[in-house]
Formats: sequence, C-alpha cells, structure tokens
Amino acid sequence: MSEQKPDFTMEEQIKGLIEQLDAYINHYHGGSVELISFDGKNVQFRLGGACVDCPISETTGKGWIEGTLRQFFPELGQIEQLD
Repeated sequence: MSEQKPDFTMEEQIKGLIEQLDAYINHYHGGSVELISFDGKNVQFRLGGACVDCPISETTGKGWIEGTLRQFFPELGQIEQLD
C-alpha cells in the first residue's frame, strides 16, 4: 500500500521553511526571520530581533536565508531582504 502525502502549495512550503529558519535563529541567536510576501515567483523577507543591529545580518539574509530557499526552491526568481 502506498503512503499518501499531503499536497502543500509552494507558498505553504516556503512559509514552513521560513518558520523553521525563524525557530532556529530565535532559539540560538535571539533573532527572527519573517516572510513578507510571495507572489508565486519572488520572495520578500525581513530579519528582526537581534538580527536588526547585528553586523552579519546581511550575510545571514543573503547567504543563509536566500541560500536555503534556493537550495529547496531553485525555480524562485528574486529573493529580497527588506529593512
């Protein structure tokens, strides 16, 4: 018998991934990441908490958040970090 898996939209999957990243950042660093928008192709997110004044927040956003999203969703267009 084959196992039935739930079907999630791409937006739901992206939200879930960002929620997992947020939980990690919050637990270990006191920061946060929030999905601002997803239009079917492009993503906007915002870092918060301890990430706001952190000198490596640009690296966190570009390298870790964007890199992780592209790893799981290579078909995404622009991934933009908002201030």
